[in-house]
Amino acid sequence: MNMQRPLDPTEIEAALGLDSRAKTRRWGRRFVYFLIAVLALGGLAYWYWAPASATTGLTYDTTPAVITPLTVTVTATGTVQPTTQVDVSSEISGVVRTVNVDNNSLVRKGDVLAALDVKRLGAQLARAKATLAANEAKLADAKATLEQRRLAYERQAALSKKGFAATQVLDDAVAARDSAVAAVASAEADIEVAKADIALQEIDIAKSSIVSPVDGIVLKRAVQPGQTVASSLQAPVLFTLAEDLTRMQVEANIDEADIGAVKAGQDAQFTVDAYPGKAFPAKIETLEFSPLTTDGVVTYKAILTVDNSELLLRPGMTATAQITVRKVDNALAVPNAALRYQPPRPRAETGFDLTQIFFPRPIGRGAPKRDTPANARTVWILKDARPQKVSVTTGVTDGKLTQIVTGDIKDGDQVITSSRTAGQ
Repeated sequence: MNMQRPLDPTEIEAALGLDSRAKTRRWGRRFVYFLIAVLALGGLAYWYWAPASATTGLTYDTTPAVITPLTVTVTATGTVQPTTQVDVSSEISGVVRTVNVDNNSLVRKGDVLAALDVKRLGAQLARAKATLAANEAKLADAKATLEQRRLAYERQAALSKKGFAATQVLDDAVAARDSAVAAVASAEADIEVAKADIALQEIDIAKSSIVSPVDGIVLKRAVQPGQTVASSLQAPVLFTLAEDLTRMQVEANIDEADIGAVKAGQDAQFTVDAYPGKAFPAKIETLEFSPLTTDGVVTYKAILTVDNSELLLRPGMTATAQITVRKVDNALAVPNAALRYQPPRPRAETGFDLTQIFFPRPIGRGAPKRDTPANARTVWILKDARPQKVSVTTGVTDGKLTQIVTGDIKDGDQVITSSRTAGQ
């Protein structure tokens, strides 16, 4: 009996005619995939080579290059203070009897600002004078005793030469005379001590009148009549005086990053909140070497002198100073925005390469480095309605304009500061 082998699936599909339809479906799917790939590559190619360049349809904002003075400044803040400020205290303790001035009072050197009660001091002075009188009386008595003992010594000495006086008697006369001499010297010293006490009491009485050491104005009065002043530990400040408010100074703090450009004698100007828009001219008088550190920030104090003949400035005002550290009279300058401007680049120039999708650049390979000066920059000039690139080197800047030292730019050239798509 002949047995037939079973048919495999491919023979069954061939018998039924299904193999041709399967091949057709496979080729159809491949065609669809190919079509999608072609469309994708075509879209990328259109995007890459499309004529929509960034410079088409742009409106440019320009500013002419100008020849102008450029001033480089350093900004610092500080406070307005009198050129000479004096704190007046009392050297002695006591009760304030009178106060003769108040805040803003004009005073002359030697004027009595306040006076202490001198009753106690007067009593001490009277006692010192009485002690002096007593010591003077003692001196007179000592001198009389000395004279008496001197005469007694001379008599005993004469008798001793003739042999009529014993040696012991002569020795006693010598001792008595010398004791009288010492008593006179002691009395004279006591008189000097008494005179010194009187002088001290008179000085204290003079110090009870608190006088102005300068011509000026009272900035602050910190004492009232009847107040007790104790100067034994630390002399209290009773008055604060300013010598001359027609000449003031600004104590400005210069940042350590700017201190290298700041020098004594440089011109400056400053503003205060009390007079918006008004600039006060000043000049740097001194620059201190001692640093000031606040919250980790290091600054150096500069003293700026200013004329205050109009008495507009007051002590303690906050000042913002602009110190002129460099000035170029005829500088070819462009706006700082022109140095920052870069025109939009066409897609073909953006550095994107379609082949990079399939053949990416190996890591570490880039554009070669160039050694260029730190002040080498690029400026774009609008000529014939088209931007032109100009390489320049820059100089000083005042924060708004920058000096052009070298480069194919001249006065009046329209430098591009910004651009925008037409219609924006």
